[in-house]
Amino acid sequence: MRRYLRVLFVCTLLVFCSLLYIFNQLVSSLENDNHLRKGAQDDRCKSDSVSLWEPYWRVSDAVCPNHCVTDSARRSAPHDPVELAVVACGSRLEETLTMLKSAVLFSQRHLHFHIFTEDDLLAGFRRELDSWPRRYRSGFIYSLYPITFPGENSREWRRLFKPCASQRLFLPLVLETVDSLLYVDTDVLFLRPVEDVWRFLSLFNSSHLAAMAPEHEEPRMGWYNRFARHPYYGRTGLNSGVMLMNMSRIRHTHFRNDLSAVDLKWADLLMPLLQKYKLNITWGDQDLLNIIFHHNPERLLLMECHWNYRPDHCIYGSNCISAEHNGVYILHGNRGVYHDDKQPAFRAVYDIIQQFDFDEDPVRGLLQPLEEKLKVDQTYCGRAGLIFTRRLRQSVTDLQNRRRSSRPARL
Repeated sequence: MRRYLRVLFVCTLLVFCSLLYIFNQLVSSLENDNHLRKGAQDDRCKSDSVSLWEPYWRVSDAVCPNHCVTDSARRSAPHDPVELAVVACGSRLEETLTMLKSAVLFSQRHLHFHIFTEDDLLAGFRRELDSWPRRYRSGFIYSLYPITFPGENSREWRRLFKPCASQRLFLPLVLETVDSLLYVDTDVLFLRPVEDVWRFLSLFNSSHLAAMAPEHEEPRMGWYNRFARHPYYGRTGLNSGVMLMNMSRIRHTHFRNDLSAVDLKWADLLMPLLQKYKLNITWGDQDLLNIIFHHNPERLLLMECHWNYRPDHCIYGSNCISAEHNGVYILHGNRGVYHDDKQPAFRAVYDIIQQFDFDEDPVRGLLQPLEEKLKVDQTYCGRAGLIFTRRLRQSVTDLQNRRRSSRPARL
């Protein structure tokens, strides 16, 4: 009899445990459903909230979420401002202002400058930009932002490569209401209107979310294919000094990676990527971008080298064929060539634009002085002087014609 009672007790205990398990699963399912509904509500609230990175200074009331358009509307809104971002720290004030000046001089589209900078440079940007002649000043608005890295790893990001350079990686997260953006380094000069490179957005297919130029054209001179200790894009890697982004797509895309078995969103990818490769990267955030697009090559539209022309393209002889055919559209004076005498052709372009008075005749103040300086430059880059002036000549002619057409008729 005792044996039967023991069997009955054990069976009763098993039935009780089974019922308890079923009840627990039911409660858990209900809680998950509530959590998902709450999460969806939170996401809607977040999408309507103000960015955590508010600008120091907003010049115009026109700068608001309403000026931004969705990815699907981009092609149908040709008169939206061109959104241009730059990150300036340390002694880069004059260099950044010269870059912005080149953009304003030749552009016929309204521009919105997003300037990420340090406290010490704020007054300088405001003073100089607000002092530009009214006819140019009316063609742009600007916003100043603090250098901000999210989370507890801000110190590590700030020290990566150059001070504040990695800020560009977080632009899709910081400028959360901006659909598309052109990021450029401070040492970039526009020799053609900014809207020329902006038009690449219309060439994006359904997969593209960024456009950049290669780091090198000639593999025998390439850095990545000879020295890199990490994955990189294509044959010779990418240079991120000129980077056109569809940031709406970047924010919503899940990227393939070598960190986990699942694809990760941009915000979840950056820090793990740095932790894995920080001992193997040399060029900081540019290397991280190369790793990302190595695993996601279909996401990138490759631009030709005349959209990001650097000393590497001529220092040992010309190796940018597209610049030989088309001229330079965007000049990138990395290696500090604007501020030393190693590459006089690059410094000549910078000095002439920096010293140009807005009210000067552009032919006499820009084109002719540059042509004179290039005649006496016997470096490899100087001998290729025509590529520096071919597109600049067209830009100067267009600027001169606009000035003439805007003058009141004489009686």
